[in-house]
This record gives sequence, C-alpha cells and structure tokens, in this order.
Amino acid sequence: MTVTTDPPGLSGPVRVSLAVIVRERWTLVIRPRIIAGGPRWRFAGGKQEPGETPEQTAAREVREETGLTVAPVRRLGERLHPDTGTHLTYIACTVTHGTAYRASPREVAETTWISTTPAVLGTYLPGLYEPVHDYLVNAF
Repeated sequence: MTVTTDPPGLSGPVRVSLAVIVRERWTLVIRPRIIAGGPRWRFAGGKQEPGETPEQTAAREVREETGLTVAPVRRLGERLHPDTGTHLTYIACTVTHGTAYRASPREVAETTWISTTPAVLGTYLPGLYEPVHDYLVNAF
C-alpha cells in the first residue's frame, strides 16, 4: 500500500469552524467588517490552525471575535461550501462566561442575537445548512 501526503501548502480545502451559540431562542451572529462576496451575517468562527480540533477552533474564534468564552457541546455537521469549496464544521456551543461585543473591530463590524424562528433565520442567514437550521428551530 502506498501512502501519499499533500505537498506543503496544498493540504486540501481550507477548514473553518463555525460556532452555533444559542441562549434560549436566540442565536449569536456577526457581521464581518469586510464582506467581499461572502455572507452579510454569519456565525462566529474562522480558520482551523495546525493541531487544533474544530471544537478548539470554534471556541478560540468566538473569544477573539466576540469576547465570549464558550464550551463546545457537539458537532452539528460538516460540508463543503457550495460556492467556495471551504470545508465548514458547525459546532453547537454554550456560553460559559461573558457578554458578546465586537472584540475584534478589525474583523467584526457588528454582533447581534437573532431569533431562531424560521423567518428571522431566513432573513439573516439565507441558505443556512439544513442540519443547523433544524437544530436552531427544533432543539429549544
């Protein structure tokens, strides 16, 4: 059996973890400072660093972007983004400490809590990955 590895810098799609944080029937979203064809609103999260698990990435990125400390609860799903090819991992998280604010003004223009009703989710997060949508609408 031959085992091959990707050359340095060519290790497949970019891996991004997104934190799905819920308090009662509200979920936290951010508006990136630079949208550049990406979503207007999204969950806090970012690129996975070498040696990090998706859960560690989600917790670190939430702290960097919103100031919150969170505990990852479970993976809601993974997919390749249909437009960018980015490998996305969605992590359900609970807040353990803090109040959300724009902790990284260089990256984040705004943070807000939105209702988890289908109409509001459709307005802020059109095309939301179905397992995440179902979790937000039905789990609470």
